[in-house]
Amino acid sequence: MAEKEPIESEEPKQGRRPYVDRELEEYRSLMEVPSTFEDGFNRRTIIGALFICFIMIPSSIYLGLVAGVGISAAAEWVTIILFTEVARRSFQKLTRQEVYILFYVAAALTTMVGSGRAGGPFANLVWTQYFASSPAAKGFGIAAGIPEWVVPKPDSPGIIERTFVHADWLVPIGLLVLGQIIGRLQWVGLGFILFRITSDIERLPFPFAPIAAQGSTALAEQTQKRETWRWHIFSVGAVIGLAWSVFYLFIPILSGSVLSNPIQLIPIPFIDLTTRTEKILPGWPTGIATDVSGILSGFIVPFWAVMGTAAASLIAMFVNPHLVRTGNMPHYEPGMDTVQTTFVAWQDYWLPAGIGVAIAIGIIGFWEVGKNLYMAKKAGDIKRREEMGVTGAARGDIPIWLCIAFYLVSVACLVVICRILIPRFPMWWLLFFGFFYTPVMSYISARLTGLIGQGIAIPMVREISFILSGYRGVDIWFAPIPLGDMGPQAQFFRTVELTGTRMTSVIKAEILMFPLILGTSFLFWQFIWRLQPIPSQAYPYAQKMWPLESMQQALWFTATGEDSTFFRDAVFRPDKVRVIFIWLGLAMGGYTILASFRMPTMFIYGLIRGTGQMPHGIILQLVGALLSRFYFEKRYGRRQWKLWAPVLMAGFACGMGLMSMAGSALAMVIRSVKQFPY
Repeated sequence: MAEKEPIESEEPKQGRRPYVDRELEEYRSLMEVPSTFEDGFNRRTIIGALFICFIMIPSSIYLGLVAGVGISAAAEWVTIILFTEVARRSFQKLTRQEVYILFYVAAALTTMVGSGRAGGPFANLVWTQYFASSPAAKGFGIAAGIPEWVVPKPDSPGIIERTFVHADWLVPIGLLVLGQIIGRLQWVGLGFILFRITSDIERLPFPFAPIAAQGSTALAEQTQKRETWRWHIFSVGAVIGLAWSVFYLFIPILSGSVLSNPIQLIPIPFIDLTTRTEKILPGWPTGIATDVSGILSGFIVPFWAVMGTAAASLIAMFVNPHLVRTGNMPHYEPGMDTVQTTFVAWQDYWLPAGIGVAIAIGIIGFWEVGKNLYMAKKAGDIKRREEMGVTGAARGDIPIWLCIAFYLVSVACLVVICRILIPRFPMWWLLFFGFFYTPVMSYISARLTGLIGQGIAIPMVREISFILSGYRGVDIWFAPIPLGDMGPQAQFFRTVELTGTRMTSVIKAEILMFPLILGTSFLFWQFIWRLQPIPSQAYPYAQKMWPLESMQQALWFTATGEDSTFFRDAVFRPDKVRVIFIWLGLAMGGYTILASFRMPTMFIYGLIRGTGQMPHGIILQLVGALLSRFYFEKRYGRRQWKLWAPVLMAGFACGMGLMSMAGSALAMVIRSVKQFPY
């Protein structure tokens, strides 16, 4: 029988602390900082990284293109389970620190970098070559302005033959490698400084950090020859994932390797009903997502955030038909499918509406930071580092002077590179972003993450700054501007601390991963790109979703185009400006009302997340949220279910990932054999 976690009966005591939603407050006291720290990087980590790179990454790429989902969770769990079972049979055990570093390496190597794009940095190059020759880039008149340091020209042999092994790719690949090095210096340097300030000096709670830290603790238990409730829950999720993925992924992947059109028993990634409902709901993209992992994600996402996203879809269901009937959606035409309808609705109305709510969230975030900072000081939550009983030497701290040097060098390199690539762009914008805006906003974001588990960023700073600079040219959108948010890295280092892992283990892991991810990303993206054009019928998700993403990006890029009116018509016309202010007022008003009555403000964040987005996925997530709230929490208890749900989701992802990896491996072998002349 599954071992149960104790359920706390009393509510968390807030006292005079800053107000946060109860769901976040429950995570404050899950773990304490351990008294000892150990190195989690050793030969097991190296073997684990090699295993992930050569087994998981090709499947991750293939699955992302076919279904738009990654195998990050599957890679993490499969790697840990494999290594723990080997350790048990060798009469050894993995330490919590070793488990966490393996967990971190697996997550880092299989992270999705865009819409259905996983498998490392070369995914960006494959996407860029598609975008440069896409109908959207040509239709908006920006294709000719994309420079060769971004992607070779369409008539280049490197594009025609679908290969990176050509001289025309040398500069784009060189910039890619250099960007990877600079990016690591930047986030390690500034991220660790922010961690020292917010965690060591101000002693903020970081409510979400214990969740990831407890995950590695739970996985380490498997080497101790005893089964816990986590293993039972994980196994249930894995069986569900295996069974579902046979019909959803395995059959389409395998059939697509031998047939021109893959057999899809369940349409991927959604069932499109837009043309069937256009007489009743013209202008509204109707459909249902078919990936049941959306239900499980509804178990985990905060309930009121899901409700807010559902409310945004419901509002659009009434607003879009009204816009069509009143002539305010001029680009809409009957017969458009989901992707086309989503884009024209976004272009004609929801882009300015989204700008309005994004400005609202920026104002709300600044207000929350100021209020929580004041209340935290008043409540005495800010303490000195010496009260913690943790020394930098024991923890393996990176010297602060070295962190500062990392950040300054990385920003200086980015400024120099941008100056070379885009010499006409105003220099002071680059200096402002690198040496003022990024560190200041990263600190604010880290501080809010430490208080309530959610960071902040002023919306669309990059886009607005490009427009205000007066610069003309598409190349600015591809330049490595020194603009970013390193605030979340403070929580990452806090998680490392809670697992008792020395900070130097992370640096060693990054040094190991850098050549591995570059090499394997190049190898497998080159291989898959040569097998079949991307996107194509062999990759259903990419075929449906990449055109939508390309249209949205292309519209933004016209903001700095030569004599282009697309963006100006979509945002700066008087009626569009009015829409911006209407939605700014609605978002601010809604937040003020909810905050005044101490109601869940996560509803507003969910509303903002769903504004102008394709509504298909929210249906399943809403089902999951309602089941979680009104059935599972009542049956098993709120705290118990909160502990079970992430493990169930991880098990499902593992099962789904295993089946998809098997299908991907067979499909790639079959496609490779078909390339031979015999």
